[in-house]
Amino acid sequence: MSDRIRVLLVDDQELVRYGFRLVLEAQDDIVVVGEASDGAEAIRMVDLLGPDVVLMDVRMPGVGGIEATRTLHATHPDTRVLVLTTYDRDEFAFGALQAGAAGFLLKNTRPDELVAAVRTVNSGDAVVSPRVTSKLIEVAVPHLGAGSTAADPDAALGALSEREREVFVLIGRGLTNAEIAQELFLSESTVKAHVGRVLAKLGVATRVQAVIRAYELGIVG
Repeated sequence: MSDRIRVLLVDDQELVRYGFRLVLEAQDDIVVVGEASDGAEAIRMVDLLGPDVVLMDVRMPGVGGIEATRTLHATHPDTRVLVLTTYDRDEFAFGALQAGAAGFLLKNTRPDELVAAVRTVNSGDAVVSPRVTSKLIEVAVPHLGAGSTAADPDAALGALSEREREVFVLIGRGLTNAEIAQELFLSESTVKAHVGRVLAKLGVATRVQAVIRAYELGIVG
């Protein structure tokens, strides 16, 4: 099938890669095109293979997942990165999200959740678990620095229309475009347009960064 989702697996543990490959290649619409054991190799493999989705471990020897994600977000913006970690309170994973990852998964994610996550980010949406994200925010927000806009939410939100604010709140709660559309009685295409405007007006590059911004501003939490 020429329209299958092309996935690159990046993890320093061969057994982990093997398990993910078994799960993903059992699907008719997904193919694993390659594997890498560290971030530097991952960048080379993306250059060579052009995958649609990268499953990226955070903690690896040499070039780690954060640096690799930042590089890929800059050089291959159409390649979607899902970061992986063993812990749901992992500041390194939070750093990868800030670097441009499209979502966050725990390594003990159920097989059906892994498959759904790959399909979701490939479609242009994000994988943002409210439970996991809130725990990451608890750890990481104190380290975001003085540049945080949390002290002046009115200024940050002033450019958003009333509808865009509604969409922003639902993004912050971790809802997908389809769920936002159902919540607000809108079409998915309309929601997608609103999401694009929200990201642009907030000055963030990804949907996950919009979730982080929502927590910083106290819109959700």
